Amino acid sequence: MEALDLARLQFALTGSLHFLFVVLTLGLAPVVAVLNTRWVLSGKRLHEGMTRFWGQIYVINYALGIVTGLVMEFQFGLSWGGLSHYAGDVFGAPLAMETLVAFFLESTFLGLWIFGWHRLPKWLHLACIWLVTLTAFASAFFIMVANSFLQNPAGAVVNGDRMELVDFGALLTNKTLIFAMPHVIGAALLTGGMVMAAASAYQLRRRTHEHELFTKSMRAGVILAVAGGMVAVGFGYAQFGVIEVGKFDGNPGAGTGLAVMMLIGDLLTFVLLFFLLPLIHWLPRWRWTHPIVMLLTPLPFIAAICGWVAREMGRQPWMIWQKLTVADAMSPGLTPGMITASLIGFAGVLGLLAVADYVLIARAVRRGTTDLALGAAPAEQPREPVMSGI
Repeated sequence: MEALDLARLQFALTGSLHFLFVVLTLGLAPVVAVLNTRWVLSGKRLHEGMTRFWGQIYVINYALGIVTGLVMEFQFGLSWGGLSHYAGDVFGAPLAMETLVAFFLESTFLGLWIFGWHRLPKWLHLACIWLVTLTAFASAFFIMVANSFLQNPAGAVVNGDRMELVDFGALLTNKTLIFAMPHVIGAALLTGGMVMAAASAYQLRRRTHEHELFTKSMRAGVILAVAGGMVAVGFGYAQFGVIEVGKFDGNPGAGTGLAVMMLIGDLLTFVLLFFLLPLIHWLPRWRWTHPIVMLLTPLPFIAAICGWVAREMGRQPWMIWQKLTVADAMSPGLTPGMITASLIGFAGVLGLLAVADYVLIARAVRRGTTDLALGAAPAEQPREPVMSGI
């Protein structure tokens, strides 16, 4: 393969694997914040157990996902020096903001929330997880600002051999951003809701002693997935009104990704809306439905990857639409051997992180609320799972 093709493959793999973590993080953050709020307001041990259980799933995914973000940073610096030279003053601004938000604010507030149990006042501790949620969505917003600039370079002009930012407001109100951001949020809520429903279905099928906790979690997950699916589908179709003419013409890769994403998204939303939602009160008791819910769980992840493939491949051969080609965006002097070596290294690291994430989350789901590390009191002894009616 040519160096350009290898660099594109490297970006596709690193971007796709990283987004698997991001979409679940964005989906679970508001869930944990809402559950924490209910616990603070009610003081019930049931709500505490739900907060700690889903919070632990969130922390596992975030901790490993942040490392995949670092790999993405290395990949940009290594392979796309031409993009940095040509549009770094514009494209780099939202990326810098995202770095400040994600690696400083979001991680700081999350650390305070993780280690602040039994140390911070409850309301201050609650404020930390809401700040984590807000900064998580702010981080996603700045990433989408940067990506939308590549799709439609609004707010910038070409000056010599570089682009300059002349209208920051236009950058933040890019027409491709207005519909894409809610679409991503909807996809994240759909993903988080499906993971929540599937994990609960697994526990309920085992006839867990934590029946009330996972009954409530399953119902909440289905409702969240329905809401997220409707938002994702609605804003997904709305994006066709702002897509550049000819973007998908003669581009089978982008067209295939788009078609698969639409098929999965529409089908999953239909099943949620017209099958699972009407049966929501009976789902926890009807054990025959639990394998169905679990089998549906990979679909939102697959749809999310297909959506990114369609979005990125749709503007080929342009890195910045009709301004900078992908070939010109590459770093000079890269050889196929150099990119192959980095590709193997990056894919290996991200693949291991993805497997570790799945294994750790699966183990946490199997354990339920028994011996939860998150939120445990300093001298807390192992205790029985959260029982129904407590």
